[in-house]
Amino acid sequence: MLFDQMNAEMVKAMIETIPAEVTVIDANDEVVGWNKHETRLFKRPMTSMGLNFRECHPQKSLHLVERIVSEMKNGTRDTARFWIDLAVPTDSTRKHKIVIEFFALRDASKKYLGCLEFVQDIDDFRRLEGEKRLMD
Repeated sequence: MLFDQMNAEMVKAMIETIPAEVTVIDANDEVVGWNKHETRLFKRPMTSMGLNFRECHPQKSLHLVERIVSEMKNGTRDTARFWIDLAVPTDSTRKHKIVIEFFALRDASKKYLGCLEFVQDIDDFRRLEGEKRLMD
């Protein structure tokens, strides 16, 4: 695997640099980590670490997340993607388009290890036109 040569500091720097929010739960549904602690759209208090995701997820969508995770555990789903319009702290003039994706984490034998939630503000991408070449 290509990442085998990376030390923990490099992996942490890479995850913090990804222009998205990442949260990971393990096979027991416990929150085991996240990035961008200070700048997240969906803030997570440090007390969320080690909690079952059900204890720190909004109630209005919890049943849907439970279904997604259940389907990932039983092997009938590997991904889920949805998007919402959300006011973001850096732009009070309008709501931004936010994409939220869930990815099953599996080992080489396809055993479920957990779930990765990937949240990205795609508003700037939606306004791209034409081309911008490298170094333009």
